[in-house]
Amino acid sequence: MNDSQYAPFRSIHEFLTAVHIYADEAKAGKTRYVEATHYCAHVRKDLRQCLIYDSHEQNAKLIGVEYMVPKEVYETFDAEEQKLWHSHEYEVQSGMLICPKPDAFTDDEWEAAELQAMKEIINLYGKTWHFWQVDADHQYPLGTPVLMGSVTSAEQLDLGAACVRRNEVFGVDHVRKAEARKALQALGSGDHPHANSWWKQ
Repeated sequence: MNDSQYAPFRSIHEFLTAVHIYADEAKAGKTRYVEATHYCAHVRKDLRQCLIYDSHEQNAKLIGVEYMVPKEVYETFDAEEQKLWHSHEYEVQSGMLICPKPDAFTDDEWEAAELQAMKEIINLYGKTWHFWQVDADHQYPLGTPVLMGSVTSAEQLDLGAACVRRNEVFGVDHVRKAEARKALQALGSGDHPHANSWWKQ
């Protein structure tokens, strides 16, 4: 197989980790969640697509996909479609969403680069489907795809507990990152009223 046949994979150049919640089980303080390792390609200026794995290890399981679009694109969708998407404002502001540091960068260099990336991501909306419920100890991708979402406030999920393993693996502190991102704000007046619908029903 020649290199050109791997072209879609060479377009992947963004590595993110976060926590996804099961949209149909959203319940403040008790919602079910899973760590999500994203490998993203910027297909166009108005579209990113990410492969979601359960870790960054060589034997990681491919558990889902996420599509991301800017707010101006999201607002062109009909109301029912908009309800399937989640915002990234709290993910960014809370420090839950990170770009793990490559070895070639110093801490200060990467903090600056990550902050620049977050300035873009905070204005994106994502639609996420998971095919494999690894947190339920499924050994195979059983059942139908499940819509996943995100949290929008501290009351919905204990990030200290949800991020403890991730923080240890990548040597980060999401609380410190939240402090560094205090000035970041999404454009407009916060989340769209139809986004994150699982918290509004």
